[in-house]
Amino acid sequence: MKTEKIVIANLKCGGCENTIKTRLSEIEGVKDVSVNQDEDSVTVTYDGKATREDFTQKLHSLGYPEATEENGLLLQLKSYASCIVGRINK
Repeated sequence: MKTEKIVIANLKCGGCENTIKTRLSEIEGVKDVSVNQDEDSVTVTYDGKATREDFTQKLHSLGYPEATEENGLLLQLKSYASCIVGRINK
């Protein structure tokens, strides 16, 4: 098993957390996803079929870019949409 910890932007609440866990868990090989709102981080445990880039790309598409990336208005708006979906599906 491998583990990646990714510090992200735009993490606001439990809705965001739920969306991130649900969507990252859909990636083949992912065994566990945990979100730490205090650290703005996501930790993914996986079996090696996926890569860190797979996780960061999925997070970016949801509006949660890695903290080292540019965080423009479009990504912030995407994160709000993901947050709302996460709250509805909780």
